[in-house]
Amino acid sequence: MSSPTPSHAAPRPARLALEDGSLWFGHAIGAEGTTVGEVVFNTSLTGYQEILTDPSYAGQIVVMTAPQIGNTGINAEDSESRGLFLRGLVLRELSEVVSNWRAARTLSDWLVQHGIVAIADLDTRALTRRLRARGSLKGAISTDAALRDEALVALAHEWPGLDGVDLVQQVSCHEPYPWHDATDPAWAYSTESS
Repeated sequence: MSSPTPSHAAPRPARLALEDGSLWFGHAIGAEGTTVGEVVFNTSLTGYQEILTDPSYAGQIVVMTAPQIGNTGINAEDSESRGLFLRGLVLRELSEVVSNWRAARTLSDWLVQHGIVAIADLDTRALTRRLRARGSLKGAISTDAALRDEALVALAHEWPGLDGVDLVQQVSCHEPYPWHDATDPAWAYSTESS
């Protein structure tokens, strides 16, 4: 399988506003639009596909602290759930080059496919330090150039947050389903001693 080809479209401006009034400017790497959520950070160096499909991030905008994300693309095997439940994604740098024989698409294409608004090319280290000092903050990401900065900050500030929201209902399976995939024999559990 050949690696997915990156798109070389012109960068689209995007902004992240936090409820404290701070604004962060970068470029859109996902779906067009505006999203609001609880801004948190993740310090993992690998496993971004697993993080993005982890239901525990429902309602949140995830800031990845690793300096470059996207180099392994997206594949059919590494998702943790049936979909994406996070509200947005923030990166320092998106790798446009995918180097993984299992990759079926680029991270950017996958975000667009799932309607996830995302931003890159901003100082995630400074943003993470702010979040570490103040705790998670409400935030909004937008690709809408007509939306004024003050309005974006107001969206973040006025968002009601996740307190009292039944996230389990949002991320749980509504019907049971069978699992038919076989486990690789190399990973089979055995009580026999070797």
